[in-house]
Amino acid sequence: MPSSLRILAVASLCALLGACSLFKFPGVHRIEVQQGNIITQEMVDQLKPGMTRRQVRFVLGTPLLEDTFNPNRWDYINRMRNPDGEETQKRFTVYFNGDILIATSGDWQPEGWPR
Repeated sequence: MPSSLRILAVASLCALLGACSLFKFPGVHRIEVQQGNIITQEMVDQLKPGMTRRQVRFVLGTPLLEDTFNPNRWDYINRMRNPDGEETQKRFTVYFNGDILIATSGDWQPEGWPR
């Protein structure tokens, strides 16, 4: 087999293998991908006005984003991509006055807080 034909055969094989990702083969396991902070309603319900930053961090964990221009705001973001490729995003923000929790906003709301 001439070398140019061999190179063409190898290049064709590589192109075919690379194209495998374009097709969805039945029976192939696809995983759910989760990024960011895991926040639940139960966690949010533990928040009370007047909590310190340390207490909030204990309940919710370290925030994904701490705004450098507004140090009194922490953003918790959660992105989920299911095996079909559909993506959802949820956001929860806590606001402080100095070291004291004063407000929240986002996809979850603490039980018993004024709206």
